[in-house]
Amino acid sequence: MLFSINQKVLFKHCDPAGIVFYPRYFEMINDCVEAFFDEIGTPFETLLITAGTPTAQISTTFLAPSRHGDLLVITLEVVRIGTSSINLSVRGSTAAERRFITETTLVYTNKLGRPQKWPDLIRNALIPYLRSNL
Repeated sequence: MLFSINQKVLFKHCDPAGIVFYPRYFEMINDCVEAFFDEIGTPFETLLITAGTPTAQISTTFLAPSRHGDLLVITLEVVRIGTSSINLSVRGSTAAERRFITETTLVYTNKLGRPQKWPDLIRNALIPYLRSNL
């Protein structure tokens, strides 16, 4: 199952050339991840009281520029659930074309920043979004 959000490209996302300044995509990706955790019943504002989910790795391929006013659909899929980490695939596209593809790893940590096992409640909520290997 995929999770998705809509993101209109706003003036604040663009550089003087009128296209999305690439660090703004990472903000959009994080907004999608945060909305995803809300969807699975673990809002960041609750999660971050006792734990963290820092990004351990991120790799993005930018396929086409996005411009002010474009409507992006940002989709998230869980690729792998590890003991203390998850791999996610996040893609941004318009109705006409793909704009970016991101592969990222988040680590579930305690307040000291040390990896810890995903709680069963979160792990079970992630499973429906796990990519099928069929």
